[in-house]
Amino acid sequence: MHGAAGRMGRAIIGVLDDAPQAELHAAVEYAGAPCQGSDPHVLAGKAARGLAIGADLPAALQGASVVIDFSLPTATESVIAACRAARTPLVMGTTGLSPAQRAALGALAQELPVVFAPNYSQGVTALFHLAKRATELLGPEFQAEITEFHHRHKVDSPSGTAMRLAEVVAEAKGVALGEAGVYGREGQVGARTPDEIGVFALRGGDVVGEHTLYLFGEGERIEITHRATDRTIFARCAVRAAGWVVQQPPGLYDMFDVMGVTR
Repeated sequence: MHGAAGRMGRAIIGVLDDAPQAELHAAVEYAGAPCQGSDPHVLAGKAARGLAIGADLPAALQGASVVIDFSLPTATESVIAACRAARTPLVMGTTGLSPAQRAALGALAQELPVVFAPNYSQGVTALFHLAKRATELLGPEFQAEITEFHHRHKVDSPSGTAMRLAEVVAEAKGVALGEAGVYGREGQVGARTPDEIGVFALRGGDVVGEHTLYLFGEGERIEITHRATDRTIFARCAVRAAGWVVQQPPGLYDMFDVMGVTR
């Protein structure tokens, strides 16, 4: 587990006890982290198991079947390099990756099986599916706006889930998100253009995650919302993805693949 002391890292470690044929082999955090040397199970609210959080990812991969990474983009290159060197499959949950980092992940997937998803919830996977279908059904006359709420500690904005939702909508509309995406409005910005896809982030409190797609028409609107109230929903699916990916050939997969959903 890379990013073992983070919110998702602790949640994943916490659910591993209930996962058949899964066991925490090693826990890694950045060098100098206050948690270094701590038992990751204790941090996850479990009984001590005698493991200690370390900083050496290549050493941690010796004997590991798969890496689950929920950390920061600053560590992505080192995670990719360590997986490539150890020939270890990867479940990547870190969000906020740059285009270059996503390309590097795609290059790794030509050699090893990789699951990369902005959100490891079954419900959010369904949200993506419904968003695509609704956008296609309603057509260009309906305007799309997206809002996302997260806790005050979240460091990337908009969330990876919101950005993927915007990509899904843009693909369904047949427009380029790089041209249609709008991430803030202030002042005399003019009337909304037909192709705009607004994406707006709210931060506060301990909100686990909430995403809503609005499709506005004349005299009506549709709202499709997913609300997460417990972080363990993501943890359970990340562990499920880890068990699935070790049985796959090289390739870049997502939660649709893990769930066996036909697109």
